[in-house]
Amino acid sequence: MDQPKIERLLRLIMLMTSKVDYTIEETATRLGTSPRSVYRYIETLRRSGFAIHKVRSNLYKLVKLPGNSIDFNKLIYFSEEEAYIVNSLISSLDNTNSLKIGLQKKLCAIYSLTNLAEVITDKACGACIEALGNAIRAKRKVILKGYESAHSQSITDRHVEPFAFSTNYIDVWAYDSEKNENRVYKIARITEVIILEDSWEHESEHRKAATDCFRMNGTNAISVKIELSLRAKNLLLEEYPLAAKDVYSTNGIWVFESSVRSLEGIGRFIIGLAGDVRIIDSPELQKYVKEYISKNMTQYITESET
Repeated sequence: MDQPKIERLLRLIMLMTSKVDYTIEETATRLGTSPRSVYRYIETLRRSGFAIHKVRSNLYKLVKLPGNSIDFNKLIYFSEEEAYIVNSLISSLDNTNSLKIGLQKKLCAIYSLTNLAEVITDKACGACIEALGNAIRAKRKVILKGYESAHSQSITDRHVEPFAFSTNYIDVWAYDSEKNENRVYKIARITEVIILEDSWEHESEHRKAATDCFRMNGTNAISVKIELSLRAKNLLLEEYPLAAKDVYSTNGIWVFESSVRSLEGIGRFIIGLAGDVRIIDSPELQKYVKEYISKNMTQYITESET
């Protein structure tokens, strides 16, 4: 078996042991091969001693691995930000370093940097992810039991139509028919997912919004530009690694210039480092920060003066 086939076989093992159920067709797409080849790989695993469970006609799972094999569920997986950092560190090695190419090949062999974000890292959310995945494939409505909303400071059940996962299965996109809008829900805040018999009614309205480097979602792109001290620049890149591509230095001054999907994320960053950040040519952001301070921080100013 040549190297590409070995790599696909290893990635197949990871897909078949994940908490998300992938059909043969979905698996073939992720492996960049045909459904027929996936069936052949599964048969190869079965002949090698792996216990294969046929869930249904086009869905197979690994029940257990041979006793002396690696537990693939305990391998270190990477989120999008973690992958960015690891790849950046490897890329920073000198091109003459004999280990550089080998490290990048090994990193991509199983994970593939373009698909790292699809690997589940939080096993505690596995049951919710599995139920949501099943509901999405069956196009069923669900109840998100005991959802903890940071925005409304409440714990309630949400009746929604889930239709897509976000980066690294941290969030799920769903249509809230009561509010007639698409919303993103943090999977870690869901107590339990109950799949209903009711089918989707608003599929034509299902829309995902983009996510910015501050991990905020939204449909509108808002241009922002801020000047950073060295301290603020370092803290920005440490907390939000994906911001690195939009940070540059001009005349010894660090600048972050990009588009964000919500002013909340970058606003919180600026307010937390007010002495190290200056807003440049961004009237919407300037207004947001001023209104936030006026609404939420006045009490602290008043208390300090009395």
